[in-house]
Parts: sequence; C-alpha cells; structure tokens
Amino acid sequence: MDLDMDDYMDPFARFVRAEPSFAQELSTIVGIPGATVTATANADATDKGKAVANGHTSGSSAVAVTEGPPQDGEEKFAWPWCGILAAGAGFNAENFADRVAMFSPEDIVPLVFDDTEKSECFAIVRFSPGWGGFSDALALENQFSVNKLGKKEWEARSSCGGAVDGEENENGEVKVYGWVAREVDYTAGGLVGRYLRKHTDIKTIDEITKSQREPLGKIVAALATQLEAKNQDLQDLETKKNATEFSIARLEEDNRRLHEAYNEEMRKLHRKARDNALRIFQDNENLKLEIENNKREMVLRAKQLEKLSVENANDRKKLAELSDEKQKAKDDKSELELASIEQQRNDQDILKLVEDQKREKEDALARMLELEKELHEKRELELEVTRLNGTLQVMKHLEGDDDGDIHDKMEKLSEKLEHERKRLEELSGELVRKERESNDELQEARKELIMGLEDILSGRTAIGIKRMGELDERPFQNACKRKYGNDDHETRAAELVSSWQEEIKKPAWHPYKFVKAEDGSDKEVVNDEDPRLKQLWIEYGDDVCNAVKTALSEVNEYNPSGRYVVSELWNFRKNRKATMKEVLRFIFQQMEVPGKRRRG
Repeated sequence: MDLDMDDYMDPFARFVRAEPSFAQELSTIVGIPGATVTATANADATDKGKAVANGHTSGSSAVAVTEGPPQDGEEKFAWPWCGILAAGAGFNAENFADRVAMFSPEDIVPLVFDDTEKSECFAIVRFSPGWGGFSDALALENQFSVNKLGKKEWEARSSCGGAVDGEENENGEVKVYGWVAREVDYTAGGLVGRYLRKHTDIKTIDEITKSQREPLGKIVAALATQLEAKNQDLQDLETKKNATEFSIARLEEDNRRLHEAYNEEMRKLHRKARDNALRIFQDNENLKLEIENNKREMVLRAKQLEKLSVENANDRKKLAELSDEKQKAKDDKSELELASIEQQRNDQDILKLVEDQKREKEDALARMLELEKELHEKRELELEVTRLNGTLQVMKHLEGDDDGDIHDKMEKLSEKLEHERKRLEELSGELVRKERESNDELQEARKELIMGLEDILSGRTAIGIKRMGELDERPFQNACKRKYGNDDHETRAAELVSSWQEEIKKPAWHPYKFVKAEDGSDKEVVNDEDPRLKQLWIEYGDDVCNAVKTALSEVNEYNPSGRYVVSELWNFRKNRKATMKEVLRFIFQQMEVPGKRRRG
C-alpha cells in the first residue's frame, strides 16, 4: 500500500487519544493491546491535564499544563513516565500517596534506605505509559515547582547542607519535593538511579512518539484491509439485494396473477352454484306443480267414480222395480193384456232411458275431453266404464225369456268393468307412489341442505338451522343465577341442562296426553300435570319449565321414536319450519351481498 505514514499518523493518533472507545474496538479487531493502553492513557492525560490547569491544591495557585507531547524532542525522560518524591528525615514514606493522589498515579514505590542515606526519604511515582501519564507527571512537577518544592529547591537544600530532620511547612507538615524523572536522575547513583535503570528506559519524546506510531500503522493497515473487504462484502450484498428484489418482484407478480386466477375461479364457482341452485329450485317448483295437478286429477276422478256409483245404484234400483212389476204381471194372469201393454211401455221407457243416458254420457265425455286433454288414458277408461254400465243397464231392462244369456253377458260386462276400475286404481296408486317418491326426494334434498348449510346458517339469521329438541340454556342460567347467586351459577346451569337433556331422551318417560283438536281429531300434547314437570316448575319457575316443555314438543313432533336432537331448517322471523323456496331465496341473497359490496 503506497501511503506516507507521516501524512495520516499524527491526526490518527490524536483521534485515537480523543476516542478511547475506538481504540478499544481497534484492539479487539487487530489484537494489538498496546493501542488500547496508549489511547486510554492519552485520554486520561488530557482529562487530568485539564483538571490540573483549571483546579488548585492546598497552598498553591493554578498551574497551566500543556496537553500532548512537549516540543523539545532532545530532552530525555525515564519511560514509562515516572515522578520522584523526596522528603527530609522524619517523614513516613507511606504518606507519599496522600500528597500525589490528585495526579492519578498507577503506583507509588517507596525506596528502602541504607545506613548512608537514612537521613532522606524517596519514592518513585509510576504513571501510565501514554501521553495522559506524561501530562499527569508534568502536572505533578509543575505543582511542586509552583509551591517552591521542585528539584531545584531540593538540590539547593542539599547543597546548603540542610538539617537532617525534615523541614516543616506553615501547616506543620514535613515538606515533600517532587519532579519528573529525567536523564540526570536515570544516570545518578543511589537508590533512585538504580531503580530507574532497572525498571525504565531513557528516551526522547521523538523516540517515544515513533514507538507508538508503529502499532497505529499496523492498525491503519489492518483497517484498510478490512475496509476493502467490507466494501467487497457490501458490493456482494448489494448484488444479492438486487437479485432478491428482482425475485420478490417476480413473486409479487406471480402472486398477483394467482390471486386474479383464484378470484376468477371463485366467481365461476359462485355462478355455477347459483345456476345449480336455481335449476334445483325450478325443478322442485315444476315437480310441486305436477304433484298438485295429479292431486286435483285424483280428486276429480274420485268424484266421477262416486257419481258413476250413484248412477249405477239408481239404475239397479230401477231394474229391481221393473223386475218386481214383471213378476207381478206374470203372477196376475188375468191381467195378461195389461201386463203386455205395461211391458211395451216399460220397453219404451228403457229405450228412452238408454237414449237419455247415452246423451248425458256424450255430454260428459265432451266436457272431459275439453277439460282433460293431457289425461287421455283416464278419459278412455271412464268412457269404457260408462259404456259398460249402460250396456249392463240395457241388458237388465231387456231381461226376458233369454235371461240366461243376458246374465252371462252382464257378468262379463261386470268383470270388464271391474278390470277397468282396477286399472284406474292402479293408475291412481302410481300417481300416489310418484307423489311419495317426490316427497322423499324433497326430504333428502332438505337433509342435504341442512348438512351443507350448517356452517353458513349457524349465525343469527332470518333462515337458519334449529336443533329440534335441544334445550335453551338461557332460562337455566337466569334461574341458577337467581337461586345460587353469581358464584358458580354457570356450572350449575350447565349440569342442570345436561341432566334434563338426558331425561328427554329416555323413552320410559312419556309426559304426553291426547286432546281433541278443533277439527275433532286427537292431538298429542305435553301433559302439564306430569309430576317431574311440576317439581321442576316449583324449583326453578316458569321459564325453565317452559323450555323443557318446548323441547319435549319438538322431539315428539320431529323424532318421537329416537327422541334425540335433530336439525331442521327454520324461519326464525316467522318461528316456523322454513320452506325450500325460502331457504334457496335466502342463499341467493347471501351470495349476492359480497358482489354488491365489491361493486360499491
């Protein structure tokens, strides 16, 4: 990397000293612990230098301390930075710490004296190796110098042959002198010189600065390498991001298309379901119309048969009367001529009767042909019956000497008439069977609707599913709340509902009785005098008792054999069983509501 280290090292060093947290992060990244120590120490030195410059100690004025390395690059100092404390005899070396605590030393090392040096007391003040420690050391030296307790005063005291005992200041304390350890102290003899030579090096400011630049250069190189790698990673991530955004856009487009296809398919299914429901509804309506027409046809046929039976009875009565008259004529031989005349008259009456009946039958046939064109087979049967009855009547009127042949013909005609009646009854039975099959199909369709619409019509709607024979829980909850209070009334109500639902299912309990309906028929209703119902009414009141009676009535009407709950399509608005027409109309309305909302 073609970089001039001097161009960026000084600003970078100042930045590291100003931001200790950044130095710690660099130490973590590149694994150079000295960077953290140096930066932290330099930051501390800055803070301490400012504190000393702006503060004061006892008996001294403010002393300004310059932050950072000194400008004199030739002067040599003991490094790591050290301060020297000196005191006269009688001073306890352990008290040195109290005098320099404000300068944040790392350690204070008292020196043990031998017999030749027992009159004086020294201590080495160790500071951090960074520029912050250097600032603290200079602050210590300046502080003692301002108070006239620097190295110059100490040397002047020694050259003047000071007293053995320590000097005292105005507060009665032994004076302590202090200064920064330099080359002269490093090369001096005695305990101080020996300690400095053993534990420190003698360096200029430029040498110290250069030694601290090397780890910073490594840090910068490592950071540059990592920055280049991070830039490459960033480009890779940008490429991946673009690819991901493109994939997301494609997925969103595919999702939109799938959503549109799904909506279109759902619309088709809704239209198909609506068309199928309309077709089923129309088929049911047509089937109901056909059943109604068949019913009317059966009623009309029954009336016509009844009319024919009455006519046959009248004809038989007339024939019986004629037979009596003929027998009387035979018995009254004396009135043979009169009988002959009467016979002729009777024959004429019979012929006239036959003609009248024939004319009436033709008129009836014309009316039937006009009113019942689609029931051709029925009309032919009725005409055949009418013709046979007429022939039978004529033969009975013409009964005479050839009575045997006439009776045979009458029997054959009667058999044929009976055969035609059976055919008519079979046709009626076939119509009844078709009606029953249609009704069964309607019931099956109703069951299928109940199963398919149980989820759709489960809410509070006008048309819904009602469980016939199921107890309403609200009266039980209200009664239990009144009787037991709010404590556990819901549990008691649930247990009471469950027990009475089981009672309703038991076939051995039959709380019903028969009463006369308005039309005179017998009708089965709930017996209010049943002992269990009366006891329930006494304990829980009318609402609970009426709920049980309602469930009993429903189960007796809709499932008397099984006595279990069954589902039924119900018109809640009119409180009755819902017709197929009402259910289908309600379904169509529900299917149209989402469409109207979307258009709105």
